[in-house]
Amino acid sequence: MLRFKILASVVPLLAAAVFARSEIGSLPHPCIAIGETTVELTSLFWTAGAQVAFTEDPSQATVRVQMTEDADAADFAVVDDGTNDEPGACETNAATRLVAISAHPGNDRPVIYLSADGPADYRIYVRSKTFSPREAAALIVGARGGHRHLQAASL
Repeated sequence: MLRFKILASVVPLLAAAVFARSEIGSLPHPCIAIGETTVELTSLFWTAGAQVAFTEDPSQATVRVQMTEDADAADFAVVDDGTNDEPGACETNAATRLVAISAHPGNDRPVIYLSADGPADYRIYVRSKTFSPREAAALIVGARGGHRHLQAASL
């Protein structure tokens, strides 16, 4: 009977480990390299050192990110063809910062308002097969720790 109890307690742990392993080993997540630090999106929220959330209400935002059509006007630009041409550019290392997108604002996490209109704390330009504007916004805000880029943003 004791063996059955031990087996019954180990099976859920094994299932969780297999799920986590398949999530980690799946397709690479969007990432950026900033100096010696790599910032990568993860869907495993419990492993993320930073979490961000999104809102459709600009009054609830703590960070505003504007999508721009001009790469020169952007603070952060992502342009790729969907392939990783630079091997090792986003390798996971001790300095990797994991960022997760939360479905719920709060708990001192940055709340991002993403729009094509200003004013903005950050401006992004995204032309990518692997990054969405939402993912790019999460990466740049997660990389900066959610702090406002401009002194003050106004409506």
